[in-house]
Amino acid sequence: MPTTYRDDLESKLAIATEALRRAEERAAAGRLALEVMHEIQSPLQAMQNLTYLTLQESESPANVRRHMTMAGEQLATLAFITTQMLGFARPSHTRQQIDLGNLAEAALRIHQRKIESKQIHLVKDLPGHLMAEVHSGEMLQVVSNLVVNALDALPPKGTLCVRIRRRHGKVSLLIADNGHGIPAELAQEIFQPFFTTKEECGTGLGLSVSKKIVERHNGVIRMRSSVRPGKSGTVFSISLPA
Repeated sequence: MPTTYRDDLESKLAIATEALRRAEERAAAGRLALEVMHEIQSPLQAMQNLTYLTLQESESPANVRRHMTMAGEQLATLAFITTQMLGFARPSHTRQQIDLGNLAEAALRIHQRKIESKQIHLVKDLPGHLMAEVHSGEMLQVVSNLVVNALDALPPKGTLCVRIRRRHGKVSLLIADNGHGIPAELAQEIFQPFFTTKEECGTGLGLSVSKKIVERHNGVIRMRSSVRPGKSGTVFSISLPA
């Protein structure tokens, strides 16, 4: 293939990949916003009930104080959800120090309904204050993509593990499942553009885009997998400068 023709194809692929990355980031932000809307329904309903009770018992200062204290707790819950969760979905052109535990929680929240519908056993080990300097929207996209891949591979009542560790000046995020696994002959292709094991359900660009994002952050993404009966599953790990 002539060099100029190959370069032209690679340039077009890079443009298409970047467009898809931006589209996937917007989609991740949209899914997160929908889940946050679902989450805030409960505290909003509680606020409505407390307001009603306060009006009904306005002659009792003790009851009013009690209801207002409870209302304040619900407002604090709303503030936490909006600031901690929606903050990851804001477009950002600069890197910031982000708590990766909170970011992982946000990615899990995007897919909470699927986790519940498949009755997935979720194992989380997300200690606080493990920070990395990242583009929050981009890294949310990466973690969300790995989570949804794990959920797609898992049978009902399967196990999903999400863990964060700090070691040797790096922060490592691990996402593991006990799904069907990836055969060794396919594992070498898993990060290649347009390669997919999902047949009609995937574009084959999710992991390729994720790899590019992680590498832009001077990080490394790795995968290991097994298809052994009774011991099948896949583990993705991301290592980022702390």
